[in-house]
Amino acid sequence: MYKGKKILAVVPARGGSKGIKLKNLRSVGGHTLIEWIAKTVKDSTTIDKIVASTDHDEIAKECENFNIEVPFRRPESLSGDRIGDLEVLTHALTESEKVYNTNFDVVVMLQPTSPLRTSEHVEECIKKLIDNDFDSVWTVSETDSKGHPFKQLTIEGENLEYYDKENGGKIIARQQLTPVYHRNGAAYAISRDCLLGQKSIMGKKSSYHLIQGSMISIDSEFDIDLVNYFLSKKNCT
Repeated sequence: MYKGKKILAVVPARGGSKGIKLKNLRSVGGHTLIEWIAKTVKDSTTIDKIVASTDHDEIAKECENFNIEVPFRRPESLSGDRIGDLEVLTHALTESEKVYNTNFDVVVMLQPTSPLRTSEHVEECIKKLIDNDFDSVWTVSETDSKGHPFKQLTIEGENLEYYDKENGGKIIARQQLTPVYHRNGAAYAISRDCLLGQKSIMGKKSSYHLIQGSMISIDSEFDIDLVNYFLSKKNCT
């Protein structure tokens, strides 16, 4: 709880990932991705409950082994590749409120695929949201100039074109580019009204917590190797 607001952390962890089989049970730095979340939140002073939204028995067992509660199961209708975060979080919030017989003011989504997050990243999102009455606060990282929208290309048949046809060819030096940012998956703090009232994970009044340095989101075997290398260098395990 923070300033009288009840906080629910939700770990979205379905079993059907296609890029890496049972990705949420994979280990990096000697710990499973589920265990990394438990390590992150164990000293939290703001989170009241942490639950997993999963459709898989092994993932549910792993969560319970590390004190992440599984009070409901994600239905098959919410387990496909095309289901968005809004649907998953709305279901998790409404089911948790039934189980615990209380309303939560803030939902914090903690994706297992971002094991480099710290408890400070999570706490800062929660506090910034509540202190400033934002609808949402997301962790973000600055996008490398190579990934800037003005630098991106599309292929249509045999034709190579700028993604942004109007501005793509105008700016060459990276110093001329306006900085852009991407969500890195470490934490999303979202108000109850934003989810249930506005039916959005961003809302009308959104802010950010900027994370400097490496924040790798695991989508491939290469990403797992990269995180293992990073953790070995940082001696974070």
